[in-house]
Amino acid sequence: MTIKRVGHRYIDVASGKTIDTWFPRANKEIARSCLAQKVGVIKSDFVEIEIDVTEAPASTEDVYLRLHLLSECAFKPHEINLDGMFGMLPNVAWTSAGPVLPATVEELRGLIAAEDQHITITSVDKFPRMTDYVMPEGVRIGDADRVRLGAHLASGTTVMHEGFVNFNAGTLGDSMVEGRISAGVIVGKNSDIGGGASTMGTLSGGGKTIISVGEKCLLGANSGLGIPLGDECIIESGLYLTAGTKVKTPEGEVVAARELAGKSGLLYRRNSVSGAVEAVATDSGLWGGLNESLHSND
Repeated sequence: MTIKRVGHRYIDVASGKTIDTWFPRANKEIARSCLAQKVGVIKSDFVEIEIDVTEAPASTEDVYLRLHLLSECAFKPHEINLDGMFGMLPNVAWTSAGPVLPATVEELRGLIAAEDQHITITSVDKFPRMTDYVMPEGVRIGDADRVRLGAHLASGTTVMHEGFVNFNAGTLGDSMVEGRISAGVIVGKNSDIGGGASTMGTLSGGGKTIISVGEKCLLGANSGLGIPLGDECIIESGLYLTAGTKVKTPEGEVVAARELAGKSGLLYRRNSVSGAVEAVATDSGLWGGLNESLHSND
């Protein structure tokens, strides 16, 4: 599938390297401005590109368009080819004066001294904040620094201040996010990622298994997930369930948790007497589901 869009590009003046590209939803030539451009550290222009989302990205501009498409919810996580993207994204100092290469920050400070402006650097990273590029619809975000461009937040999602959502990951419907949705992880509608809960991504040591959370699931506070969950599952607070965790099934067998991947209606808990991890039959009625009034984000 091919996509053609018009974007506004920032370029490092000294090296000619593309720093970022913003693609307005309106697909029109809309310019940005910042102090870094005013004093000549970066310059800008308009660029029109056409990409095939099934093919690997070919440029920095190409990667930025793919990240925009994910955050616009035009595609779900894993529906766009992102192979090799890291090598095409420069490391950027995201400053209050505009995005610049890290090596030029000191020069920038001096050049804008006459503007009576103090520079704040929010991060030095390959990925910017999503909200600086894409404004999601029907979503609440407590701390925008904790949602990267390329995150997929469906309408009805609430990301609390300690929640985090990485790129090529996110939610498919009404969801409460108080924990971490790592790269590649997909959360089904009406699910709750509890405070401090963690999901295992696919970037570092996670292998190729896509970790997902089904519908009407609850990850308890400070719990962890390393297998795909089916619908209406619960992980007890504080329990980190990895693929190799030994679990006693409702039938009395002891298996590796990976053998229960994708199964619905299970509560994973640690026996408070024996310490063994158990899976028992349950449904979302045990935890009551989401508070609907919290996810009407108009």
